[in-house]
Amino acid sequence: MAKNTNKGYRKGSVDNRTQFQNKNGNWVKRDTETGRIMDVKTTNKSPFKGVAKEDDGRRS
Repeated sequence: MAKNTNKGYRKGSVDNRTQFQNKNGNWVKRDTETGRIMDVKTTNKSPFKGVAKEDDGRRS
Protein backbone atom coordinates (compact mmCIF):
# COMPACT_ATOMS: atom_id res chain seq x y z
CA MET A 1 0.00 0.00 0.00
CA ALA A 2 1.27 3.46 -0.84
CA LYS A 3 1.76 6.03 1.90
CA ASN A 4 1.68 9.78 1.33
CA THR A 5 4.77 11.60 2.60
CA ASN A 6 3.52 15.21 2.12
CA LYS A 7 6.78 15.88 0.25
CA GLY A 8 5.46 15.47 -3.29
CA TYR A 9 5.83 11.69 -3.57
CA ARG A 10 4.46 8.44 -2.18
CA LYS A 11 6.39 5.62 -0.54
CA GLY A 12 5.48 2.30 -2.14
CA SER A 13 3.23 1.63 -5.07
CA VAL A 14 -0.54 1.89 -5.29
CA ASP A 15 -2.21 -1.56 -5.18
CA ASN A 16 -4.09 -2.96 -8.19
CA ARG A 17 -3.14 -0.12 -10.53
CA THR A 18 -0.75 0.18 -13.46
CA GLN A 19 -0.05 2.95 -15.92
CA PHE A 20 1.17 3.29 -19.48
CA GLN A 21 1.79 6.08 -21.94
CA ASN A 22 -0.54 6.26 -24.94
CA LYS A 23 0.40 7.34 -28.46
CA ASN A 24 -0.31 11.01 -27.64
CA GLY A 25 2.15 10.95 -24.73
CA ASN A 26 -0.55 11.09 -22.05
CA TRP A 27 -0.31 8.75 -19.05
CA VAL A 28 -3.24 6.35 -18.62
CA LYS A 29 -4.09 4.57 -15.35
CA ARG A 30 -5.57 1.06 -15.53
CA ASP A 31 -7.20 -1.24 -12.95
CA THR A 32 -5.25 -4.51 -12.96
CA GLU A 33 -8.20 -6.64 -11.83
CA THR A 34 -10.70 -5.58 -14.50
CA GLY A 35 -8.39 -4.03 -17.13
CA ARG A 36 -10.58 -0.94 -17.31
CA ILE A 37 -9.13 2.50 -17.93
CA MET A 38 -9.54 4.65 -14.81
CA ASP A 39 -7.99 8.02 -15.58
CA VAL A 40 -5.95 9.88 -18.22
CA LYS A 41 -3.56 12.75 -17.49
CA THR A 42 -3.91 15.35 -20.23
CA THR A 43 -2.41 18.49 -18.69
CA ASN A 44 0.80 17.27 -17.07
CA LYS A 45 3.01 14.91 -19.08
CA SER A 46 4.53 13.33 -15.96
CA PRO A 47 3.37 9.88 -14.77
CA PHE A 48 0.93 9.28 -11.91
CA LYS A 49 2.71 9.25 -8.55
CA GLY A 50 3.11 5.84 -6.91
CA VAL A 51 1.51 3.82 -9.73
CA ALA A 52 3.58 1.02 -11.29
CA LYS A 53 4.32 1.23 -15.01
CA GLU A 54 3.06 -1.79 -16.95
CA ASP A 55 6.40 -2.71 -18.48
CA ASP A 56 8.51 -2.61 -15.30
CA GLY A 57 7.47 -6.01 -13.91
CA ARG A 58 6.17 -4.85 -10.51
CA ARG A 59 2.62 -5.90 -11.36
CA SER A 60 1.28 -8.89 -13.26
